[in-house]
Amino acid sequence: MPVQVELSRIYIREMVDLQIIELTEVGGNRSFPIVIGMTEACAIERRRKGCSIERPQTHDLLSNVIDELGAIVDRIEIVALKETTFFAQIVLRQGQKEIVIDARPSDAIAIGVACNAPMFVAEEVIAAASAGTSATAPPLEDLTGDDSDDDDDDDAVDGIDSKDEQSGPELDDLFGGEEDDDES
Repeated sequence: MPVQVELSRIYIREMVDLQIIELTEVGGNRSFPIVIGMTEACAIERRRKGCSIERPQTHDLLSNVIDELGAIVDRIEIVALKETTFFAQIVLRQGQKEIVIDARPSDAIAIGVACNAPMFVAEEVIAAASAGTSATAPPLEDLTGDDSDDDDDDDAVDGIDSKDEQSGPELDDLFGGEEDDDES
C-alpha cells in the first residue's frame, strides 16, 4: 500500500547543479532524500514560497496545459527504486478517466507542488530509501555539513534550507565525481 509523503526540506547549493529534496512520511517518522537538478529545485522552492513570475516556466506550462485539457493532477507516485534511481508517475484525472504519465521524480514533485496534489511512495521504496540500505544519496547531514536540528539553523526558512558550496562537502565528491542526466 502506498505511503503518503510530503516535501519537508529543500537543500539548494547555488554553485553545483545537483540539489537535494527530502520527503517525509505523513504521520510517520521515515524520510529520505532525492537528488534533483537546480531547475527543478528552484521551481519547487518558488512554488512553496508562493512566488509568482511574469512568464510561465516549464512546470507552470504543463500545469496550465493539464488545466486547459480539463484534467487535474490527482496524485504523484514514486513507484520504484532501481539501483540509485527513483521512478515516478503523475496520475491525472479527466472526468472518470485516470491517466498515468511516467516522469522523473523531480518533475513530478514540481508539478505536484504547483497543483497542490498529494504525493505517495510505494511501501517498498520508502522502506529501502529511508533505511539507508540503498545508495540513493548520502545522509543529509553529510550533504549540508550540518547535523543540527532545523530549528537551530539560521538558513532554514519555512522548512527550506539554502546552503552554499562552502557549507559542506562537494556533491561531486559525495557522488563519485560523475554527473548524470538521470536522477538518483
